[in-house]
Amino acid sequence: MKTGLDRLPELHSLKRELSKSRVGLVAHAASVDRRLVHVLDVLSALGIAPKVLFGPEHGWAGAAQDMIGVGNSSDGSCCCVRIVSLYGERFEDLSPKPVDLEGLDVIVIDMQDVGSRYYTFVWTAVLVLRACRAAGVRVVVLDRPNPLGTVAVEGKLQQPEFLSFVGLEALPIRHGLTLGEIVAWRAAIENCAELVTVVGVEGIAADAHASTWDRPFVMPSPNMPTYETALVYPGGCLLEGTNLSDGRGTTRPFELTGAPWIAGKSLASSLMDADLPGFVARPVSFEPTFHKHAKCSCGGVQIHVTDPATFQPVATYAALIALAHHQSPKDFRFRTERYEFVDTIPAFDLLTGSSAAREAILAFAPAMEVAKLVARIGDEERDVIRSVRSASQSI
Repeated sequence: MKTGLDRLPELHSLKRELSKSRVGLVAHAASVDRRLVHVLDVLSALGIAPKVLFGPEHGWAGAAQDMIGVGNSSDGSCCCVRIVSLYGERFEDLSPKPVDLEGLDVIVIDMQDVGSRYYTFVWTAVLVLRACRAAGVRVVVLDRPNPLGTVAVEGKLQQPEFLSFVGLEALPIRHGLTLGEIVAWRAAIENCAELVTVVGVEGIAADAHASTWDRPFVMPSPNMPTYETALVYPGGCLLEGTNLSDGRGTTRPFELTGAPWIAGKSLASSLMDADLPGFVARPVSFEPTFHKHAKCSCGGVQIHVTDPATFQPVATYAALIALAHHQSPKDFRFRTERYEFVDTIPAFDLLTGSSAAREAILAFAPAMEVAKLVARIGDEERDVIRSVRSASQSI
């Protein structure tokens, strides 16, 4: 398998163009080639010297926790290179400013996505595209494979009023696409396809997961340490919209969940009784070191995926959340605090794309009814996926 970055040294025309251009680079800690060499060093070895580095959520170095604003800085290994943060305290901080793009001919984007619409790197790339369109700057995307493959798709589109930085455009939750495909799609729709070049991935089957890659899985953010984390994340991220632990502060983020009032054995049994395939819910006790319920003993479950091909993460975690509410409705609550720059819409609604699932849970709807509300794929979702793939063009 070759990523866009792996292929760049072989693309002599593009390599020459970039070496003669004033380049900006959008990347993060997982932007490495098959030898685990970072994209900045790969570009340098090819005679391409970025003038500005742009860091997405979690920062250029990938050290900041979720939803923590990051300031501008300089690269400690090369003090003449400026680092611009694309994740600050305001929604406006998510896009490059005109002054950040001054003097640049092309922006190179190389970020590992994990195949879930709430994972923000793809939306950073789309916002960079829009800023480059306004400034007349070219965009080159060094694409990377989807660690969950490109076959399975799960989760309803967002309703228009529920678009946000955890889904700037309407997509299924588990979208089965790559970052490059989504950027090319938006470029086609927004009439700037001529500005965009996508260097596609070669040598990978459509159904191949990261477990089959011929290289280690490099964590793209602090709480995405393994392929197994990415596999549950399309459902596990829904926990962020509740007061259930999402496993941050443990060694198994998103696989572990619970709370001090949860009876883990009962929750595991109820979830295993649901008509959902590909996993075992194991009752556990755990104590997060930070984040929700820090230093408190929690009951809960760990989700062990036994068959990635049939596992439905969105449906599984939607059902789990409904069952957790039904077990202890007086203790369970949905998050009402500001979430990803939005103050007026509950986080769970932003994540699921409407208020329907939250309202159904509060009305004690059966867990599988809630799962279908969130996870079901219909003609509208299939049409969007077809639209994205038909717009996808890569070299």
